[in-house]
Amino acid sequence: MPHQEQMMVHGNLCAPGPPNNAGYNSNPVPIIIQTESRDKWSKKMDFLLSVIGFAVDLGNVWRFPYICYQNGGGAFLIPYVLMAVFGGVPLFYMELALGQFHRTGAISIWKHICPIFKGIGFAICIIALYVSFYYNTIIAWALFYFYSSFSSTLPWTNCNNEWNTENCTNYFGKNNVTWTNYSRSPAEEFYMRNVLAVHESSGLGHVGYIRWQLLLCLFLIFTIVYFSLWKGVKTSGKVVWVTATLPYVVLLILMIRGATLPGAWKGVVFYLNPKWEKLQETSVWVDAAAQIFFSLGPGFGVLLALSSYNPFNNNCYRDAIVTSLVNCLTSFVSGFVIFTVLGYMAEQRNVNVEDVARDKGPSLLFITYPEAIANMVGSTFFAIIFFVMMITLGLDSTFGGLEAIITAVMDEYPDTLSHRRELFVLGLVVVCFLGSLSTLTNGGAYVVKLLEEFGVGSSIIAIVFLEATAVSWFYGINRFSNDIKSMLGYTPGLFWKVCWVAISPAFLAYIIISSLMNPQLLTLFDYEFPDWSITVGYIIGASSFIWIPIYMVYKLVWTPGSLKQRLAVCLRPERTLPDIHTDSMGLSPVP
Repeated sequence: MPHQEQMMVHGNLCAPGPPNNAGYNSNPVPIIIQTESRDKWSKKMDFLLSVIGFAVDLGNVWRFPYICYQNGGGAFLIPYVLMAVFGGVPLFYMELALGQFHRTGAISIWKHICPIFKGIGFAICIIALYVSFYYNTIIAWALFYFYSSFSSTLPWTNCNNEWNTENCTNYFGKNNVTWTNYSRSPAEEFYMRNVLAVHESSGLGHVGYIRWQLLLCLFLIFTIVYFSLWKGVKTSGKVVWVTATLPYVVLLILMIRGATLPGAWKGVVFYLNPKWEKLQETSVWVDAAAQIFFSLGPGFGVLLALSSYNPFNNNCYRDAIVTSLVNCLTSFVSGFVIFTVLGYMAEQRNVNVEDVARDKGPSLLFITYPEAIANMVGSTFFAIIFFVMMITLGLDSTFGGLEAIITAVMDEYPDTLSHRRELFVLGLVVVCFLGSLSTLTNGGAYVVKLLEEFGVGSSIIAIVFLEATAVSWFYGINRFSNDIKSMLGYTPGLFWKVCWVAISPAFLAYIIISSLMNPQLLTLFDYEFPDWSITVGYIIGASSFIWIPIYMVYKLVWTPGSLKQRLAVCLRPERTLPDIHTDSMGLSPVP
């Protein structure tokens, strides 16, 4: 850190530090005292809204409702809640506490925990880059729709446009319309042929040309991102007051509107009708574990980064409980927003809700829901606010993901970057923009799918498994608990310790093993990904995780001494005292 000094501190003079236990002694040791004015949140709500904005993203709107109805409806809430209580929330709490105590990003934090695992920080940054390559493109799609919504007649309401084909079938407001396997709704053709232009690509082997409309949309997205992040949490903390709260206003409006639609009750019944026999299937529990993990988002470095700007005695325990509850409740409420509309569509098509709800992923957001909106009274208004909601949901997560990289790298190289944040953020945004260009092509949707599956997927779960293991078993659960006690004034209860030591790592191992034993066939829009692309995907996944063993070898080779001495040094954290400064009265903790 910049402007640091070394001081000799004896015994228990170090009030905020952990008390003497294994790995500590009372002999004088050099302590790095932070005297710089590290950036801090202007208000507590800035932090809470930033965490909620990161955790609540597009996946909450489409993935949870789909996963819920697919895995037993109301019965799915049982494994979902259990996985949240014993897996997701403890990991969420762990990362908030780590970031707040050590006050540093995902790379340099490891010298305070277990230096040999520092490669985890580099792996997290690479994964965050991969996410930025495809996630912002999805926001660009939403921006394209937002622009197209400013019309008295939405362009995906009829089959009279230049991009439509003879298979285009508009069934809303018409009787005796035959819907076949070849039929395509106007909304589907708008998304497939006008927004993505997938028909001009034969697959990953020939993705085609860059769509200039999407290029402009993505440029605008990254411009907003840059000017929200360039000054640090002082600016991003203000932006989230709009981007994190507006989606809830829109969700409320859409839920009320959906509840008034004919056939809405069919969707709600289909969404929540419990199928208890589903609980006997292993896949249901795996889906519950994966959903809560990716929803709360531990392991992406974002929680470490955001909490590192908190005051030392901030109640991170309460923050973890509140933000986790908000996240889970948002997912649950989103189900009503989605399925009331699906019930309405089933009523209009005169088919079962199950037949309408076959679409999942971005298709649910860009085909099914817009199609329903287009046939409501006041369709233009509802289309505009729906896509504003999608844009703001996406931007919040982008802010968090890039802030994780920014904080991690700047904390690791403070002397070089501490006074060049604006330039560094500009360089990062440019790299992310250039890395996204392949996703803007005619076949860009295939690239998005590949990055989503392999760029994050099992890699991030394995990384969090190692992180939880390193904290609980190498750094030590007692030492970690004492760190929390120094911040909050009390030690975490037995429940949290058991979860950190055993249950949460087992929860992660369960997801990893299940995903490896049951690999899914990768398809999109009836396109089956070729074998060579799957190989490329595994290479992408390995390119982040590989930095963990590489750094371990590097650390062991360059550390002097015998192998036993090297291991001792590489596994022993540096003793640091976070958030201490020297005031006019001497050494004192920052309140």
